[in-house]
Amino acid sequence: MTATGPSHDARVPVAILISGRGSNMQALATACADPTFPARVALVLSNEPAAPGLGWAADQGLPTAVVHHRQYDSRADFDAALDARLRAAGVRILCLAGFMRLLTPAFVQGWGDRVLNIHPSLLPAFKGLHTHERALESGVKLHGCTVHLVRPEMDSGPIVAQAAVPVRADDTPETLGARVLAQEHRIYPLALRLLAQGRLRVSGAVCHVRDATAPEAALVNPVG
Repeated sequence: MTATGPSHDARVPVAILISGRGSNMQALATACADPTFPARVALVLSNEPAAPGLGWAADQGLPTAVVHHRQYDSRADFDAALDARLRAAGVRILCLAGFMRLLTPAFVQGWGDRVLNIHPSLLPAFKGLHTHERALESGVKLHGCTVHLVRPEMDSGPIVAQAAVPVRADDTPETLGARVLAQEHRIYPLALRLLAQGRLRVSGAVCHVRDATAPEAALVNPVG
C-alpha cells in the first residue's frame, strides 16, 4: 500500500485585507470554508496590529500577518512591503474588507483586475465615509452596497455586483447601515466567486459577468 499525503487545494488563493473587526472578512472566510467554493483564504493581513479581525481569523486557523503602515516613510514603501508579503503567500486575488489605506497607482496596476473592494453605497453615489448619514440627508429612497474592481481613485472601478435596500421613514444611520451590512455579506462572496471562476470581463469602465442572470422584479420605494 502506498501512503498518500494531504490533498492539494487547487482553489484560487485569496488574501483578505482588513484594518478593523473585518465583518466582511468573516463572510468571505465562511464562504471559502466550503470546499466547493472556487477560492480559499491564503492570508488575512492587516495594517493595524490591534485589528480585532486578526484574532477571529487566527481562531479559525487562517494564516495572518501584519504590515504596519506606520513603520514606513511613504505610501510607496508601505505598498512595496505589502506587495512582497502578499506575493510570498502565493496570493492571486485581493479582497479589501474595511482596509483603510488608499493604495498607490503602482500597486493597483501591478495586481490588475484581481483586487476587489466593497463600499456601503450604490456607487457612484456617496463615495468616501459616512455613507448612511449622507443617504438619509439626501432623501434617496434606495440605498445599498457595491463590490467593484479597484482603481487608484478612491471607491472607483468597474462594478461587479450591487444590492439595494429601501430607505424607511424612521431609519437612523445605524438601522439603515445594519440592513446594508447584511447585503454586503451576501454580495461580497458572490463577487469573489465570479472573479475566481474567471467570469468577469472588463471593457473600459464596465465589468461584464459571463452567464449572469438578473432578477425580473424591480425594487420600488415607497409602494403606496
